[in-house]
Amino acid sequence: MSNTNYLNVYKGANSVQDYFNPDSAPPLPLVEIPDRLNPYRRDGVRIYAKMMTMHPANNVKAMPALNLLEKGVVPGKTKTIIEYSSGSTVISMSLISRVFHGVPDVRAFLSNKTSLAKLRLMQFFGLDITLFGGPSQPEPTDGRGGIRAAKRMADDNESIINPNQYENDDNWKAHVRWTGPQILRQLPEINLICAGTVTGLGMFFKEAKSSVFRLGVCTAPGDRVPGPRSFALLAPVEFPWKSAVDHIEEVGSHDSFSLSLDMCREGIVCGPSSGFNLKGLFQFIEKQKAAGKLGEYAGEDGEIHCVFLCCDLPYQYINEYFDKLGPEYFPSITNEALTRVDLYRYDEAWEKDATTALPLFLEVKRLGTEEEVLSKLPKGVTKGSNLSETISLKDDAVIIDIRQPGDFGEFSLPGSVNLPFVEPLTASPFSDPVVLEALWLKLEEYFRGPHNEVVSLLQGRRILVLCYDGDSSRVATSVLRAKGYEADSLRGGFQGLGDLQVRESRSHYIVANGQRSKQGITVTREVELATPS
Repeated sequence: MSNTNYLNVYKGANSVQDYFNPDSAPPLPLVEIPDRLNPYRRDGVRIYAKMMTMHPANNVKAMPALNLLEKGVVPGKTKTIIEYSSGSTVISMSLISRVFHGVPDVRAFLSNKTSLAKLRLMQFFGLDITLFGGPSQPEPTDGRGGIRAAKRMADDNESIINPNQYENDDNWKAHVRWTGPQILRQLPEINLICAGTVTGLGMFFKEAKSSVFRLGVCTAPGDRVPGPRSFALLAPVEFPWKSAVDHIEEVGSHDSFSLSLDMCREGIVCGPSSGFNLKGLFQFIEKQKAAGKLGEYAGEDGEIHCVFLCCDLPYQYINEYFDKLGPEYFPSITNEALTRVDLYRYDEAWEKDATTALPLFLEVKRLGTEEEVLSKLPKGVTKGSNLSETISLKDDAVIIDIRQPGDFGEFSLPGSVNLPFVEPLTASPFSDPVVLEALWLKLEEYFRGPHNEVVSLLQGRRILVLCYDGDSSRVATSVLRAKGYEADSLRGGFQGLGDLQVRESRSHYIVANGQRSKQGITVTREVELATPS
C-alpha cells in the first residue's frame, strides 16, 4: 500500500486507474464521530466511521468489485459482465470495468422491487438492467432467481463473466487486501470492528490483531435495509462468515435510516446501511454496559476504540427516508403548494419594456395631429380612449389583455383580446403564493385545451400579454411559452403604458415617456412606430 501520494494527485495515461486503485491513493478517511452522536463517550467508548463512501465509486463495494474483476476478467476474451446486485456492487463494476478493463457492457440483474431512483441511477451509469420477480433478496442457491440466471448465462458463453459476489471469495478477500490493513494502520489501538457480515474484516483481524472483537450486523426478521441481509439469508452463504464474527446484532430499518439521518446532519454523510452498522454497535455496547462487561473490551489506554463502516451515500434513498421516518423528521416547506404550480421556465427576454414591445406589435395606420393622438392615450386612464383610428395591430400579432372587462373597455391597445384572468387590486403573484397558485391553475386549465376560436387566434402569431402591473402577464407568458406559443409580456403592464405619450413626426410616430408642459413634451424615452410605406 503506497504512502507516497499524500497530495492525492493523479497524472498521466493511467490517471483514472490510479485514482480508483487503493494501492496508489491515501487510505480512505477514518473519522471519529462527535460526542453528540456518541451516547457512550463518557463510558470510555470512542467510535470511528470508516468512510468507504470516499472511494471514487462512493460505496463499500468498490474494493470487492476491483478484486473480483481483476481476478475474473480475461483480457481480449471477456466482452460482457453480468451481476445480480441491488445497486452498489454492480455500479462499482460498471465503472471499474471501463476504467481498468475497457469493457463497457455491464449488465445488472436485480429485483423488480428496486426503487425507481436506484434503477435510474444504474441507467445513469450505463448499466443494462434486467428485472426479476420473487424475493428482493433471493437465496444464492435458488434456481428461480436472478443470481442463478446470471451464473447460467456466464456458463453458456465464454465471452460473459459473472463475478458472483455471493459465492466468490475474492469478494470478501478485498477487505483482507485493502480495508483491514488501512484501518489497522490508521488506528493501531482498535478494539472492536463492526461491519455487516464482517467476513473480510473479521478474517483480517483474526490474523493481524486477534484481540479485536468482531461484531456483525443483520437485518431484523421481516424487515429490510438496502444492502444488508437477514440472518436467515446468511445461512446458505458459503463464505467463512461464522468464523469471522464473534457476535451478531439484528437491526431494523427505522433505526438504520434515523441514525443515518443524524450522522448526515452532523457532517458524516452516509446512507442507511451506515446507520444500520452504527445502531448494531450501539445495541452491543448497551448490552455489555448493562451486564457490567463493557470494560472488558478496553485497550491499554483504558478506552474502547470502535470502528464501523460507512457503506454508501444517502442520495439514492431520499424517498425511502421520508417513507420510513415520516414528516416529523424533516423541516416543513413554506409555500409548499408552489411545488405543484408555476412549473414552467421564465426568461428575461420574454419580458419587454413598452418602448421595445410596442413597435413589434403595432404600426401606424394613418397620420394625425399631435393633439389628436395624444388625446387618445391614457393618463391615469382617460375614459373612452381609443387608438384604433391611428394605430393598428400588425397582421402577425395578437395582444391578450387579461384585465377585467370594465378596465379593458375604458382603454385597450388596438386589436386586443380580453381574457379577464386578474382583478385590479389583486396582489402580485410573486408576493402572494395563494394568488400565484390560483392564477397559474386558471391559466393552465384554460390554455391546456382552449376553445377553437382561441387556438385559431393564437396559432402562428406573436403574442403580447398585458395586465395591470406586468407580473400576472409574466406568469401567463410562461404558461403560453410552455404550450408552444411565441409570447411576451409587457414590463410594468398597463401602468407602464400610462406614462407614454405620442407626437407626430413626418414619417413615423414617436411614443415618448415624459410629461407635458406649456412648452410641449419633455422626452425621456422614445420608441418609433413604423408607418406603412
